[in-house]
Amino acid sequence: MTIDESGVLVVGGGVIGLTSAIALAESGRRVRLISRDAAGGTTSAVAGGLCWPYRVQPYARAVRWSVRSYEVLAALAERPAETGARMVTGTMTAEVADGTAGPPAADDGLAAWYEAVPELRRARPDELPEGGASGWRARTPLVDMPAHLRYLERRFAAAGGVVERRPVTSLAEAGREAGTVVNCSGLGARDLVPDPGVYPVQGQLVIVENPGVEEWFVSAAPGAAETTYVLPQPYGVVLGGTACEHAWSREPDPAVAVAIVARCARRFPALARARVLAHRVGLRPARSEVRLAAERLPGGALCVHNYGHGGAGVTVAWGCADDVVRLIAEADAA
Repeated sequence: MTIDESGVLVVGGGVIGLTSAIALAESGRRVRLISRDAAGGTTSAVAGGLCWPYRVQPYARAVRWSVRSYEVLAALAERPAETGARMVTGTMTAEVADGTAGPPAADDGLAAWYEAVPELRRARPDELPEGGASGWRARTPLVDMPAHLRYLERRFAAAGGVVERRPVTSLAEAGREAGTVVNCSGLGARDLVPDPGVYPVQGQLVIVENPGVEEWFVSAAPGAAETTYVLPQPYGVVLGGTACEHAWSREPDPAVAVAIVARCARRFPALARARVLAHRVGLRPARSEVRLAAERLPGGALCVHNYGHGGAGVTVAWGCADDVVRLIAEADAA
């Protein structure tokens, strides 16, 4: 096989792989994306799609990546029918990733995220769920992930990118095809790298007909196995959810689904009577922290790893893609 020394091969067709591939192709690189599954069959397609840092480390870098993605998604939200992105107002209770009770102090590493979100403010007592101590209101991108992934595939093709549907058995194999490899294999990195530090965080959700919910709502305590989120999408309302570490099953649990609907209905009572449209389970590709770094493969090809984003894939994707482009440019200049 002839090596494409100047080309880039991206492994992985979820939101992380697609955004990395687009950023590289639109910067003038010749890019091929290899994925066993179409984007609609990846974990990204199951995601709720709220742009907010969630279960991702290192948090300071994740905030920077999130701010960049917020900017991109907010611009895409001007064309929701085309891109799947919309700007939607909602309520985030206090118990989120950093455990804070409100926007951080100016010198806090999280300040950049809160400053990036227009009109963010402390929630009034009447805007909080019963028993809720504190939280905040914000208008942020909410992404219809199946539609968004189709948009990303079209955008990649328009930039000259090529998609190949086949498995990749090793990074060494990929390095024999191109001078640069970008590893966006998500949970697959556990075997592909191999990296035993990658593990699944199982998320179950329920899709119901929308009884009139117009705002999103999230309550997720740090490290909790049960979360509550209500995300109105064009195809229905996404109700969640779970965050079960090291759980590999993709089969919905009926009892868990009942509990999810009950939790969400405490915030929006009409959801208790909404017709169920679908049950979904996805495996978030978690790691102690995102691996976004470059190394040389045994054959000499450059490999940029970009995996381990947990439940924040769409939230950090564009910021991570910028770093992928930068790392490759730095390697070229070295």
